[in-house]
Amino acid sequence: MRARMAIAVAGVPVRLREIILRDKPEAMLAASPKGTVPVLILPNGAVLDESLDVMGWALDQHDPQNWLAARNATLIDQFDGAFKHHLDRYKYATRYDGADARLHREAALAILKELEEKLSAPWLAGARPGFTDIAILPFIRQYRIADADWFDNLEGLANVQGWLAGFLQWPGFLAVMEKYPLWLAGGQEQLFPATR
Repeated sequence: MRARMAIAVAGVPVRLREIILRDKPEAMLAASPKGTVPVLILPNGAVLDESLDVMGWALDQHDPQNWLAARNATLIDQFDGAFKHHLDRYKYATRYDGADARLHREAALAILKELEEKLSAPWLAGARPGFTDIAILPFIRQYRIADADWFDNLEGLANVQGWLAGFLQWPGFLAVMEKYPLWLAGGQEQLFPATR
């Protein structure tokens, strides 16, 4: 999701192959044996298989909204590290032997409470979204999805809740949530972002 948003903002065309992760195509695994998405194969054959790397690559090509200037590596690392660790064990506790979902929900919430103090504008970057917003908001969206009623009724998190609500209605988010036909080996690829 965050890789697609950066590609869309940069306006750098890529060939999109929509897949189902439980049925990974051989071509994907040949390019990136770790079997996660995204996988971006560059014209020179290099492979980027981390979403932050794809974001950086796209914006290095073209950064019309100056997203790279709004990159807070420390905050991104906190969400890619500790927050995601707790999110996975909260949302998918049965996949982690002995994980206490409630304990991990509270640990992730403590990180969100720290973030609450940093949010005073509509976005971390100010009036418009920036790299850090888009790098961490998908994780917060997933945290909310685990129990939306509980999250929406939390007290003391109004800034984070409002920021997430704005993200969920942001045209850049809505555009990348469009469903694409499933790609099958030898099938038609989609040009993304669509030419305007």
